[in-house]
Amino acid sequence: MADKLVNDEVATRDFKFYIFDWDDNILRMPTSIYLDKLQPDGTWAPHKVSTSTYSVVRQDTAHYRLAGNSRDEAFREFQDSRSPDVNTFIRDTREAIRRVVSGEEQPCPSYSTFRKTLVEGRLFAIVTARGHSAETLRHGVELFIEEALTDAERATMMANLRGYRRCYDGVKEFGTDAEELDYYLSLNRYHAVTSPDFNAWLERKFSKKVHPEERKQFAIGDFVEHVIRIVGHSIATGGGGWKPISVGFSDDDPGNIALVQKYISDALSKRFPDVTFCVYDTSDASLERGRKVTVSGQMALGLEV
Repeated sequence: MADKLVNDEVATRDFKFYIFDWDDNILRMPTSIYLDKLQPDGTWAPHKVSTSTYSVVRQDTAHYRLAGNSRDEAFREFQDSRSPDVNTFIRDTREAIRRVVSGEEQPCPSYSTFRKTLVEGRLFAIVTARGHSAETLRHGVELFIEEALTDAERATMMANLRGYRRCYDGVKEFGTDAEELDYYLSLNRYHAVTSPDFNAWLERKFSKKVHPEERKQFAIGDFVEHVIRIVGHSIATGGGGWKPISVGFSDDDPGNIALVQKYISDALSKRFPDVTFCVYDTSDASLERGRKVTVSGQMALGLEV
C-alpha cells in the first residue's frame, strides 16, 4: 500500500527486547485481593487489599490470611471469569489507563518504557503472576495501544512495524493496519504463570512439576529463546548482519527480582554469553525510573521518560 509510511531506518537499530511484569510495574491495577483480617476480639473479618498492599502484608500471617484459606477465592479477580460477559483484567486495565491519561494518577515506573517499546515496534513479553489466558493478556495490550498511545504514536508504531516487515521479512505489499498489528502482537509472549494454559505449557515442555517461584524464570527463558530464534532466522535469511542483542526485565516485587537476578547469573548469561541482560527493580514508587540491580553487559533499559 503505497500511501502507508514505512520506516526503513529500523534496519539500523540494535536488537533490544523487553520483559515486563504488569501489576504496579506497567499499570496500577484496581484489582482486589480478598483476605481475612484478624480482629481485636479474635475473630476474622473479610478484608480487600490492592496488589501493592498485599506485597507488604502477605508475610504477616498472624494478622492476615487468604479469604477462606483458599487461593482461588483470594485471587478470584486474577483469573478469567467463567462468564463471557465479565473480564476483570480488561475492566481494570481500562480504568488504570484512564487514571494515568487523565492525570489523576502518576504512571508506574515502566509505563513510559512500555509505551516506547510499542511505538518502536520492539518485541516484548508480559510475564505476570496472574492466572489469565495469554489471549486475555494480549487483549490488554491491544487496549493499551488504543487508549494509552496518541494518534501520532500509533502512526509511528505502524511505520516502524512495516519497516521491520520490509527489512527482515522481505514484505513488499502490506496488509491493513489491523493485519500488520495482529502479526506484530502474535510475535510477542504473554505468560500469566498461574494460568491453566501456562500450567499445560510447562507440563508439555518439562514433563514435571515446577515450583511456583520458578515459573517466571521459565517464562523469561522461553522469551529469550524465542527472540534468539527470530534474530537467527533474520540473519540467516538475509535480513541484515549481527547486531548487539539485549534483554531487559522489570518487576516491582523484590523477591522476584532476586530470583531473576540469580537465574540470569546462573543460567541465562552462560547459555547466551553474547546477550546483554539488565534487571530493574521498580518496587519503590518514589523512584520514577526504577532501580537497576544487576547488569550483564552494558544495556540501558530506557526507563527514563
